[in-house]
Amino acid sequence: MDDHRNSTPQNAIGLCLLPQELIQNIFLSLVLPEIVRLKLVNKAFSRIISDHTFVRQCNTLSTSTTWLFVYKKRWLRDAVLHAFTDRSSDRWFRIPIAELLKPVQFHGEDLYFLAASNNVFLFASNTVREVVAVNLVSVTVKKIPPSPLGPRGTSSWRRSGMKLVTEPSGSGHFRFMFAEFVRNHPVLFVYDSGTDTWKSSEVVESSTSELSPRGGGHVFLNVVHGPRESVLVASTPECDAPVVLRPRFDYARGVGGNLTVGFSWGSVIDRLHVYGDGYMMIVKSEGARVTEEGGLTRSTRVLKGVELWGLSMDGRNWEFVSTVPGVIEKPYAAMMGCLEEKNGILMAALVSNCEGVWDMTWLSFDTKWKLWTLMPLPDCKMKGWNMAGISFSSGLTLP
Repeated sequence: MDDHRNSTPQNAIGLCLLPQELIQNIFLSLVLPEIVRLKLVNKAFSRIISDHTFVRQCNTLSTSTTWLFVYKKRWLRDAVLHAFTDRSSDRWFRIPIAELLKPVQFHGEDLYFLAASNNVFLFASNTVREVVAVNLVSVTVKKIPPSPLGPRGTSSWRRSGMKLVTEPSGSGHFRFMFAEFVRNHPVLFVYDSGTDTWKSSEVVESSTSELSPRGGGHVFLNVVHGPRESVLVASTPECDAPVVLRPRFDYARGVGGNLTVGFSWGSVIDRLHVYGDGYMMIVKSEGARVTEEGGLTRSTRVLKGVELWGLSMDGRNWEFVSTVPGVIEKPYAAMMGCLEEKNGILMAALVSNCEGVWDMTWLSFDTKWKLWTLMPLPDCKMKGWNMAGISFSSGLTLP
């Protein structure tokens, strides 16, 4: 990690003179990417971090830690993931991955960050049209063979239409799932890293009287978003018996205007819809602000509020869940978001850009206690750069 500015050889030698139990306690106060970096400092640190007791204690803490990963568009030789965790709310971590990606030939082009789960991260190339899986802890990289739909450019991957599912055993095995319309019918595509093969399954219309998706451990992949109806594919993490859900959306709360999904430009959009894991976040904006700078006219909108909706128990409708409390007023020219659910906690990130400056807010909602938490994130030093992927992940573990 680039944040280890003080990990000089002299400091490392001094630390090695302390009792091993004390060193372990110091290491356990760090987040996992810092620990992985320390493992490379010297053999003594590597031996301590590889100790079975330390690994067990570290993984117990790490599995409850949630990360937000951001990737900005830059040359491959400088490829860096920016990471922020709810355990350390005052800084971003920089995770260089250029060395990891060297075995894969991308002809120097920049990559796009698709998804993350546990230790596995997926990146896509637009020119070569390939997807690679990077394991940050085992320090390995693996090319994924083309899907049954053939090579795909980065614009073909819709965030809410795909899901990366890793096995909890820590084996590093994973499934990459995505849903698409093929001949006017939803199809589920699944890549299994254990067999290195793809499988496709035509989904069937659900019998909503027998299906209770919420709380059932289902994976939801959004295929179509409309103003009044959505099309989702619901499956288990093991990809058994995928079905189609068509929840209706009755927005009787008096808001009309334009609608966008996933990414909005402030000059034309009233409502941004962000989907994920059977939930929908509606980001509402008002009024364009027009500013003039250097002879250029810029149009921005102002964020006014956020609502959370979820699938009904039978999967037939979108039901209102909650509104983010307080007044949120934030000017922006462009905005995007991501939304994930785990163990009853909804995690959402709103990323806005105004005059080249990126602003990020982490929102979480406890579905049991109906409580919101908002956390403005510190500056990620991304002014002037383009966003090339964002994802939540949790459960990073040592092998």
